Amino acid sequence: MADYNTYTLANGLRIIHKPSVAEVVYCGYQIAAGTRDELPGEEGMAHFCEHMTFKGTEHRNALQIINGLEQLGGDLNAFTNKEDTTFYAAVQKEHIAKAISLLTDMVFHSTYPQHEIDKEVEVICDEIESYNDSPAELIYDEFENMLFEGHPLGHNILGNANQLRTYQTADALRFVKRNYRPDNAIFFVYGNVDFKRVVRLVSSAMMGASSSTSMASPARSAGTASTSGRFGQGAREITKDIGSHQAHVMLGTRSYDIHHPLRIPLYLLNNILGGPSMNARLNLALRERNGLVYTVESTMVSYSDTGMWSIYFGCDPHDVRKCLRLVRRELDKVMQKPLSDNALQKAKQQLKGQIAIACDNREQFALDFGKSFLHYGWEKNVEKLFDSIDKVTIDDVQKVANELFAADKLSTLIFK
Repeated sequence: MADYNTYTLANGLRIIHKPSVAEVVYCGYQIAAGTRDELPGEEGMAHFCEHMTFKGTEHRNALQIINGLEQLGGDLNAFTNKEDTTFYAAVQKEHIAKAISLLTDMVFHSTYPQHEIDKEVEVICDEIESYNDSPAELIYDEFENMLFEGHPLGHNILGNANQLRTYQTADALRFVKRNYRPDNAIFFVYGNVDFKRVVRLVSSAMMGASSSTSMASPARSAGTASTSGRFGQGAREITKDIGSHQAHVMLGTRSYDIHHPLRIPLYLLNNILGGPSMNARLNLALRERNGLVYTVESTMVSYSDTGMWSIYFGCDPHDVRKCLRLVRRELDKVMQKPLSDNALQKAKQQLKGQIAIACDNREQFALDFGKSFLHYGWEKNVEKLFDSIDKVTIDDVQKVANELFAADKLSTLIFK
């Protein structure tokens, strides 16, 4: 793969570009501001501002923003995570100047008009209700709040409807002034466009967007220490009766941050247990051999200072305990019986193949390399990742299993 080009503007904005021969360009701003950067009383504000950034700037109204790229056949989108917010576009390469102008105007010159807030907040409230009607999705948020209770990382990204209805223009402006800073963001580009031209276009569009002297959100600075602590801290089981036909179950624990030396071994072990392939151990145990579930999966998330590992499955309410016993059996196996060298090599080959195929999704790859550059200054290198996977040993995998999977370290949440 071609190397990256990078450049930092005088105001602190970092630009990263990866050339390709494709005629479609993916580009956008990623900002190190997410749910964990919300101060007390600002719950849901990061996602709220993401929505409202589409609703008018100093130079464009909401309709002009919507039509800016869509009428050219392009796509304009955004999303909010726990640690970042992304605004991005997909356009034909000849429209890159238009995309940069529109995205920059939105991110750094939005006005958050109250009449638009009054309308859009009800859209967000409908989004919350649709989420509440999807227990298979809702349980992920509630489980994360269970593990990070009392910390912004545990907060629901969408927030609370009653609280959202109290937000005003001044509240949004206060949040974005604190967080939507050039020195707290990156601009990524993936496509067949000249990098020097991209730098000129971004520099011109950024005129008037000055940086702040504050290099970190006070919410993130104040909250970092409270995410630390031993894995499995406060392990417990909670059952909630939500009146669903199917039971939804999650179990897991806090795990490794992005810098931890055991993160890659966990990445590999997670794929062995509950990855997307049909031969994942949990899928074989619960679905293929026993016909108890339609979906069972394990997931891991690594944040800058902590992480989370979990298993999810949905089943008949009468089968919850049987499924939990089968899950426990699979976890005990990897704790007690080391992988054979042959099994380890096959697992590595499978994971690397999945990564290679995933990289063929150009939009997702652009978002991924942008995020790596935003948070860590890394230029995403798939070959380096493969090398890290190849270096994982049987002992590494065994250590991860025994450090995270003991029964007294796993919390459980059940929706019935």
